[in-house]
Amino acid sequence: MTLVRHVGNPIITRVHIPALSPHFTDVTSVFNPGAVRRDGAVHLMLRVQSRGRETALVMARSRDGVAFTPAREAVRFDGIERLGERLFHVYDPRMTVLDDTVYIMFAADTERGCRLGLARSQDLVAFEFVALDDAGDVRNGVLFPQRFGDNYLRLDRPNRLALTAGPTSGDEIMLSRSADLVHWEAVGPVMRGRPHAWDERIGSGPPPVKTRDGWLHLYHGVATHFASTNVYQAGVVLLDLDDPTRVIARGRNNVLEPREPYELVGQVPNVVFPSGMIVERVDDDGYAEPDSRVLLYYGAADTVVGLATSTVADLLAACRLT
Repeated sequence: MTLVRHVGNPIITRVHIPALSPHFTDVTSVFNPGAVRRDGAVHLMLRVQSRGRETALVMARSRDGVAFTPAREAVRFDGIERLGERLFHVYDPRMTVLDDTVYIMFAADTERGCRLGLARSQDLVAFEFVALDDAGDVRNGVLFPQRFGDNYLRLDRPNRLALTAGPTSGDEIMLSRSADLVHWEAVGPVMRGRPHAWDERIGSGPPPVKTRDGWLHLYHGVATHFASTNVYQAGVVLLDLDDPTRVIARGRNNVLEPREPYELVGQVPNVVFPSGMIVERVDDDGYAEPDSRVLLYYGAADTVVGLATSTVADLLAACRLT
């Protein structure tokens, strides 16, 4: 198997989250974490939901990448109050280390639909709000861990599909660029959903990982052709190092799908949602080593956090299984 679930799954549940405030006591769920490795520890930024269906982001820290200690207070993005508009929910953070700074790209529900926000931190204690993108209804934004000339690049997913119930969605991952991390413009399409397959609708998962073969990227795919429910799964794709709009290889099959009870039953049944990934070893040039272990953190049924492991080489091989 390409990804192997940890025997202790789910590794984080609602019972692990301390009381954050009078409104975040006895929380309902914790899921879809961003992940980075800093100072010899794995840090997750967790999406936590209250019984009032409000959302908070909470940091958690672990030495072994399995047993996490959540913080006793929610993350605060300093400066976000100057936006002058209401953010109903801030959620699904993706974390990227770039120029020794941790950047957090997150989704924000507003009166104008979903927007991508960006914050940054040097110590994962204090967080500075950078900007809220005004490029339209967009979700699943992930920042590349390097600059491309004078530009930053990100993958994102415009929400162009009107669903019969629920929020808008999308079936195409795009590449966007920015010179200042504030103003973004589309470069071009990267990949679309595949009709009648496991990934009819798609969106980026964790930020891409640089390998000597290309940018290794995990994404989520949604099978919508079931009469009863959508099924969220995880897949892999390999993008060109210099031109990430060029797909080198894309796996035919998913690499993780809902099978366990905690993935099949919850707030949203039949969901594995990859959002944080740690590669344990990179070489002196910054490329992930093929035999390095990979830790994938994912939301299960929008209720708990799961962990699955693999290697860089196995995930690259899955990209080429067409």
